[in-house]
Amino acid sequence: MTPLRLGYLYGFVAYLLWGFFPLYLRLLRPAGSIEILAHRIVWSVVFVALLLVALRNVGFLRALLRRPRALAGIGVAAALIAVNWGTYIYGVNSDRVVETALGYFINPLVVVLLGVTVLRERLRPTQWVALGIGGLAVAVLTVDYGRLPYLALVLAFSFAGYGFVKKRLGLPAAEGLFVESAVLALPALAYLGWLTAAGDGTFGQVSLGHTALLVSAGVATAIPLLLFAGAANRLPLTGLGMIQYLAPILQLGCGVLIFHEPMPPARLAGFALVWAALIVFTVDAVRHSRRTRATTLAARRAEAVVTTR
Repeated sequence: MTPLRLGYLYGFVAYLLWGFFPLYLRLLRPAGSIEILAHRIVWSVVFVALLLVALRNVGFLRALLRRPRALAGIGVAAALIAVNWGTYIYGVNSDRVVETALGYFINPLVVVLLGVTVLRERLRPTQWVALGIGGLAVAVLTVDYGRLPYLALVLAFSFAGYGFVKKRLGLPAAEGLFVESAVLALPALAYLGWLTAAGDGTFGQVSLGHTALLVSAGVATAIPLLLFAGAANRLPLTGLGMIQYLAPILQLGCGVLIFHEPMPPARLAGFALVWAALIVFTVDAVRHSRRTRATTLAARRAEAVVTTR
């Protein structure tokens, strides 16, 4: 199998797992959202630590401890992913899977918005059109919900911010996930200890299957991230961008078709505007990538001609 096809396979499986993640989270009831988040953090540390030991890749920690700015960045990334995970778990367990799907639909638009506001990037006209349609979609959905779709916005902004910090840090997936989870592990363990002492914890109290599912939260967290890293290393950004919509499409399907969450006409109109914005955004990205590739190829050919002379 070629690296490109392997990359698409990794990416497809990663987004497929993320798309059906609401089904897994529902199985963790009656555990509360914060308890699930704490178990997800703790067992992620355990699983990734075992993986790194098996791969004999623990030396990176010594080098990382000599980089205080990187450690500060990891702390920020850990806080952002904790907010993202916690919000997502709360959304799924409060019967708002459709709204969580919306968050991941608008995430690419938020990434572009961060590029403008944080990195001072200049947008192409078509990107401005996509952002405008996305803003209109949020306005329509605000009217429909009777409030801002704050779960979706928190998910979109926290994940976009996490991606921004991660790109600056440049840590590989397994190492990054281990350190981020390790930063959060102490408060997570403290919370689980307090919950157990108060008699409100569900770990080991519901059933053997429920306990096994809580322990499996580490594997369920790490595997898609590792697959995503494998895809990102093999695919062009346009290819990765095209398949990223698989997860929210599946999450939306879970919310409407499996959990029977309402989708009134106004909400459907808001989602339609989001999809229109994404179509504009994706078409522009593909065209820009092709133009850039063609320009680069032409420059290389011209350089080759000059060199041969």
